[in-house]
Order: sequence, then C-alpha cells, then structure tokens
Amino acid sequence: MDLMTTSIRRLVLFFTVLFGTLHAWKHELALTLGSVRDQERSLTSARLRLSQGLALQANYGYLLHAGKVATVYVETHFLANPQRRVTSANSSLTRDIATLYLTPGLRIKLFPASRLSPWAAIGGGYALYEQRTFLLSGTPNPAARHLNRGALDFGGGVDIRAWKMFSLRAEIRDFYAGSPAYNTRAISGGQHNVVAGGGLVLRFP
Repeated sequence: MDLMTTSIRRLVLFFTVLFGTLHAWKHELALTLGSVRDQERSLTSARLRLSQGLALQANYGYLLHAGKVATVYVETHFLANPQRRVTSANSSLTRDIATLYLTPGLRIKLFPASRLSPWAAIGGGYALYEQRTFLLSGTPNPAARHLNRGALDFGGGVDIRAWKMFSLRAEIRDFYAGSPAYNTRAISGGQHNVVAGGGLVLRFP
C-alpha cells in the first residue's frame, strides 16, 4: 500500500513537473519550405510574368503572453528565394530576380493547448532584391544589382501538435514590398508576394 501511494505521488509529481515545463516553453523555432506564387505585372507600356519560386523560411517566436484561449508571440520571420524568372515580350527587362525578406512582428495563436492551433501574424521589415546582371535580350543589365525595400508581412496558418515539443505547420503569408528593378519605369510601386509553405516547429524552454 505504501509502495502504491509512493508511486502515485511520484507519478503526480512527474506530470506536474512535465505540465509546468510544457507551459514554460517560451521559444519556438520553425523551419518551413514553400513556394512564392507566380504573378503578372502590367501597365500600358510594359507587361511581364514573374514565375513562382522556392521559398526557404525560418521563424523564431518568443512567448510574450500565455492564455488558455490565446497566446501572443513576438516573432522574426526570414525568407530566401534564390530565383524567380521574368517572362515578357519586352526583351529590355531584367532576366530574373532573387529575394530576401526579414520581418519582425507579432503572432497570435488560438487554443494553444489543443492539437490544432490556428494563428495569425503581422509584421514589417526589410526586403532585399538581387537582379540578374543580364536582360532578357542577353545584354548587360543597367539596373542596380541590389535594391533595398521596406516590406509588410501578414498571414496565417495552423500548428498541428505531433509529438511532445514538435509540431507541424502549414501557413500562407503575403510579403507586400516595393517592386524589384525590372529596368523599366512603367512597372513600379508595391508588389504582393504570396507564399504558401509547410514544415516543422520545435518548442523549447
């Protein structure tokens, strides 16, 4: 009887410590793989199609507030896209571009204790475009090699708890930033860059 009582006490203590540790996990690190959606840009004197591209993403979140219904994280999101090709009848346009985004922001996650936790995020930061040194015609590109822009990041997704500290993540984000250097004044202003992706989330104290 004493042995059973001791065992129960130890079991209760174990789950109490485990539960407290789980709720003390303040850090999240997510690695996701996705695709930047293709799009068309056009004005009266220029029309181009920007291909889809690979999106390599990393996200770090720190827990600011923990609640039963919702939790609030401050996050930093990083995205790297190695290439998006330009297609156009205008051969004087930039051949392709590469992109980096770095956007700190806030993320609100609902029902953090459940297996499925939807969330929404918004942030803003930095966009870096790298233009190809050649035009579609094959001649040297007079546009700037690198171009710095501001970026607004907003989107949402769902985390699916898989095992202990690991979760699966599916997400869609839109990075709204200034246009790359297409080597034409006809296409400028803001550009939406919609990214869908998925990957793994690690939570730790």
